[in-house]
Amino acid sequence: MKRALYFLLFAFPAAAQEPPACTPARAGTVACMAGTLCECRFERGGSITGTTNGHRWNCGILRPACGDALGAPATLAPPQPLPFAPELLLMPPLDRRLR
Repeated sequence: MKRALYFLLFAFPAAAQEPPACTPARAGTVACMAGTLCECRFERGGSITGTTNGHRWNCGILRPACGDALGAPATLAPPQPLPFAPELLLMPPLDRRLR
C-alpha cells in the first residue's frame, strides 16, 4: 500500500502555479518567479511589439536572483593607511632646456 502511495505522489509532475496577477494595486511589488525577482510595473505598449499599455511582470535579464536581493547590503572596508609618506611622491622640477 505504501509503495502505491509513493508511486502516485512522484509519478505525476506537480502542476505549475499561475503567477500572481499584476494589477495597478500591486504596482511596485516583487515576486520570485523561476529564480528571478520580478517586479510588477506599468509598461508601455507599442505597434512593433503588438502589446497594449498595461501592468506586467518585469523579469528581465537585469533583475537580480531571488536570494541575492534579500541579502544584507554591502559594507565598505575601512580605509587603509598608505604604505609610504606622501612627501616621498614629490618629483624634482623638470629641466626645460633643450639639449
